[in-house]
Amino acid sequence: MSHIPTLCRDCGQSPAATPCQSCGSVRILAHPQLFTLTVAHIDCDAFYASVEKARNPALATRPVIIGGGARGVVTTACYIARLSGVHSAMPMFKARKLCPDATIIKPDMAAYADVARRLRNLMRTLTPLVQPLSIDEAALDLAGTEQLHNAPPAATLARFARQVEAGFGVTVSIGLAANRLLAKLAAGRDKPRGFAVLGDDAARLLAPEPVTLLPGVGPAQTRRLAALGLTRVGQLQKLTDREARTMLGDEGPLLAARARGEDARRVTPVTAAKSISAETTFTDDLSARPALEAHLWRLSERLAGRLRSSGHAACGVTLKLKTATFASRTRTQRLPQPTALPDTLFAAAQTLLAREADGTPFRLIGIGASGLAPLATADAGDLADPDAARRRARQGAIDGLRARFGDAVIGKGRGRLLS
Repeated sequence: MSHIPTLCRDCGQSPAATPCQSCGSVRILAHPQLFTLTVAHIDCDAFYASVEKARNPALATRPVIIGGGARGVVTTACYIARLSGVHSAMPMFKARKLCPDATIIKPDMAAYADVARRLRNLMRTLTPLVQPLSIDEAALDLAGTEQLHNAPPAATLARFARQVEAGFGVTVSIGLAANRLLAKLAAGRDKPRGFAVLGDDAARLLAPEPVTLLPGVGPAQTRRLAALGLTRVGQLQKLTDREARTMLGDEGPLLAARARGEDARRVTPVTAAKSISAETTFTDDLSARPALEAHLWRLSERLAGRLRSSGHAACGVTLKLKTATFASRTRTQRLPQPTALPDTLFAAAQTLLAREADGTPFRLIGIGASGLAPLATADAGDLADPDAARRRARQGAIDGLRARFGDAVIGKGRGRLLS
């Protein structure tokens, strides 16, 4: 390995052979561009389950499943449970059959969010260019940090992984590449406790992989590609823009570019939102509850959209009212789990409004998120709300239609009083 750069992930040395002469580790990275690539994707391994095992070391060697009750679904499963075939979104009853010895734990989103926050803070000591992508993953750009850390990005990232494992009891998988797409793909190549590098060799290494490897290629797209004889990434790589557009439509060239590992997106730091809300002032004062609810529904849709677009979910709901005499009323209700769905936001705010709509004329109504959580924690569903996942999928379809045809393309009856 002496002809290409190497790095021992466990001691940080550059060994000439495997195992490492300094510490005996066999976890040796070797790649021609190991010390020049700067874009990373960090993905925690079975994050929720890892947090639970860190909280209770007795679970370290046991299969652990995080999820709802008998009618709920699996939120995540540790890698031991995955060996039995358990996976995320699987019905809980099926997971229990596949892995009857598993310890079942109801999600503790507050605990997971706290660990995620501390992990992100640690990431920001590596570089200011940290873009959280979900509760347990982020993109980082470490360009220009060599002098700060007295080490190339690869060594800094390996040290970070050791710090996280020692300090949090959580393991991470890291992808290092020239852009965000390749870094994400690299992070998934060696899980768990992985560290993979994709450089100029990316197209060659990805060519034999199935097209499902590429972000955005779901079951429907896979079937469409298969009907055209396109089942491997390498086949997409060979398409010219003209061929890709003819075969796959306007999105074809972009898909072919992703297959070649091309991605111009920058790592964009996200500033944590302090509050997200929506409100409206009436032309004429309103006192009738149905009219107030019609406005509240529209505002709930607006708030839900703002939450989803910012990558957040609401932990609670705050109703804001202002009377005709400019007196303010604020009422708050905690939610059983974070949400970014308008129906759930509206239901909570509607309950609050029912207590205030006593004939008082109001000139303003608003709804806000009381406490924010990462969007990935939202609407997972449990025994008390087994339909949450379906409502989330339905809202995703509505969002897609509105993105293509405008907000007015689809609506619910609650808002008709305003039409």
